Amino acid sequence: MLIQDILAAKRDGQALDEAAIRHFIQAVAENKAGDEQIGAFTMATAIHGMSLAETVALTSATRDSGRVMDYSALNLTGPVLDKHSTGGVGDPVSLILGPWLAACGAHVPMISGRGLGHTGGTLDKLESIPGYDVTPTQDTFARLVTSPGVAIVGQSADLAPADKRLYAVRDVTATVASLPLIVASILGKKLAENLDALVMDVKIGNGAFLSSDSETRKLASTIAQVATLSGTPTNAVLSDMNQTLATSAGNAVEVHECLAILKGERHTGRLLELTRYLAVEALLSGKLAQDREEAERRLDATLASGQVAERFAQMVAGLGGPTDLLERPSAYLASAPVIRDIYPADAGFVTAQDVKALGMLVVELGGGRRRAGDRIDHRVGLDHIAAIGSCVDAQTPLARLHAASKADADMLAERLRDAFHISAEKVDSPPLVHDVLTPSQDSLSGDSP
Repeated sequence: MLIQDILAAKRDGQALDEAAIRHFIQAVAENKAGDEQIGAFTMATAIHGMSLAETVALTSATRDSGRVMDYSALNLTGPVLDKHSTGGVGDPVSLILGPWLAACGAHVPMISGRGLGHTGGTLDKLESIPGYDVTPTQDTFARLVTSPGVAIVGQSADLAPADKRLYAVRDVTATVASLPLIVASILGKKLAENLDALVMDVKIGNGAFLSSDSETRKLASTIAQVATLSGTPTNAVLSDMNQTLATSAGNAVEVHECLAILKGERHTGRLLELTRYLAVEALLSGKLAQDREEAERRLDATLASGQVAERFAQMVAGLGGPTDLLERPSAYLASAPVIRDIYPADAGFVTAQDVKALGMLVVELGGGRRRAGDRIDHRVGLDHIAAIGSCVDAQTPLARLHAASKADADMLAERLRDAFHISAEKVDSPPLVHDVLTPSQDSLSGDSP
């Protein structure tokens, strides 16, 4: 089978069969396809799209282009579960959800990523913890997935290697936005975890990965369909990103907020509420609870008993971090040298947040990346972020700015004010969960994603 023939067929708008797609993706993984050929493939796909069957074949081939995790030698006692997010601002759900599922009997081999653009990255948050190793040996990873049952780490080079080459070419050929390519990229890596079930957290709103709500809904539906047809039962939760999820955005500041929840110092808030909702979905998918009430009871009991905090602490210590992080977080999580409350120009109620602007503000502070290789300042960010519907005035700030210098704080204070819309009339906060998409038999037999 010649690569040129595969490219010609896709160029002409023909549907590719599974054998052709697997042949091409394996050639990509083995460096037998050139960048120009990858570019031709991604452009033809972006122009003509793919059927559901093609998208499933592309996703499965990307997953199978490298190592697929095998737990047969580990004698695991529960299902292998995970969650994946399309990325948000102030969204450290994984840090709580992973150990929470583990405390309820699941095993969570969570492969996470770094922040890029306006969204934060789970690995960047965890690397604000001194010594935390996001690239452990396979033996260490397997040991932690077995007990305490969770390991949150980065992608190793042998997992879905085709995706790395595909994404690099997509990035410079204006084909990043192609739906089949997005789905295969997200799921190729995640399904290499060989999960029993997956919960997708797809952000919707002005801070989401896709700007259009209809496109976001289509992405969520397609991910759930394709993952399920690829052998991993998947539900997609459409969660709100019209405001930051946590009351903080940055790296060390978000870890502080997570630790407060794990230790029972914070019992309310959107971050805890969404994490609990996603955990319920995962427990039901993994058959660790028969109904929502049972799932909620198990989750609440394990959090209140300290078991979730204990699993998190064991994971951190097992990956090289401090053994007493929960007891002495301020001794390990670095603080920014300049911390300043930013107040509104006029008193009133927050009616909207420009979430992308807040995310880019964190980037400007040094807490995110403009390019993949940029260095992160884990100290900087925002906390005490005023939620939609809250009252702000000369005594109640819009947010607290954590900056590396006075000059940065001075430069970005007005930008922070501009990210909030203030009105004399109070508005309701948008719903936290907009919808849950579960593939039906009809949707799994459709022809187009």
